[in-house]
Amino acid sequence: MKILKKKRRKEEPKIVISSGTSEIKDGQEKLTEGLEDLASFIKEATEEPEVNAKKGPDPHATDMFTCSECGEQLQIREMRKALYVCPKCGKHHKISARRRVRNLVDPGSFRKLKCNVGDINPLDFPEYNEKIAALREKTGMDEGVLAGIGEIEGEKAVIAVMGSEFLMGSMGIAVGEKVTNAFEVAEKLKLPIIIFTASGGARMQEGILSLMQMAKTSAAAKRFSDNGGLYIAVQTHPTTGGVSASFATLADITLAEPGALIGFAGPRVIEQTIGQKLPQGFQRAEYLEEHGFVDEIVKRDEMRAKLAQILRLHQKKRRPTL
Repeated sequence: MKILKKKRRKEEPKIVISSGTSEIKDGQEKLTEGLEDLASFIKEATEEPEVNAKKGPDPHATDMFTCSECGEQLQIREMRKALYVCPKCGKHHKISARRRVRNLVDPGSFRKLKCNVGDINPLDFPEYNEKIAALREKTGMDEGVLAGIGEIEGEKAVIAVMGSEFLMGSMGIAVGEKVTNAFEVAEKLKLPIIIFTASGGARMQEGILSLMQMAKTSAAAKRFSDNGGLYIAVQTHPTTGGVSASFATLADITLAEPGALIGFAGPRVIEQTIGQKLPQGFQRAEYLEEHGFVDEIVKRDEMRAKLAQILRLHQKKRRPTL
């Protein structure tokens, strides 16, 4: 008689589903700690937002305004409403750094970066300290550039604005340090940086130490770029000298206001040096855009929307997990 052996039923392997609760909790704690560290860093690196931020001195402090391009006479309140752009010919007139920031960022979002360099007069240049003190009182700025963290249509960025009202926005030791500090803060916070340039060049009262800021700011821009940062330069009238020969022309995206003079030496100096007549519109924003040195010319009333669009397009978003 044949005995049939009962086949043993194979046991199916047990599948253990781990909830991963502890891993999720650890991740949330690390994320919270990271956000707290960033918030702490921002608080330490910036000043409290000004409740009633000043607009800065008005370079056209008269009741009537006469456009230097077309001669049109307008009420100064009309020009302020038009952001100091002539409604007849489109001439973009100068505005202060503080007024530009006020027009650009979301209300109450701008926090000025702390970067107190103190009084600097390395050559003991006569009356230099007195002139700086007077300009600080008049402009509300401590130097030729105003830098901080702000939001443009909800998009956060480090923003630095050079002011031609402060010694023509000339770059000395203090300006070089503030621009470098802005790059370093942007790198630390993984934020894009936007710099509005307006400068007559190096600050002669500080001699060769002023020229050294070209190398310093260029190195900061390069380091920021190597670490994947987005740098946008907005060149306004005038952007010349050592600023145009350093960080102003090293951006990933270069915008310019219409009619802005952009170059190292002025047209008259170049003509006298080479003994030739320069092309029509040479060194103006339109000429530079045509020859590939400027990516786009943006009107002042469109600048805020354009920058917000660029910031949104370059956001680093995580891919959704499956």
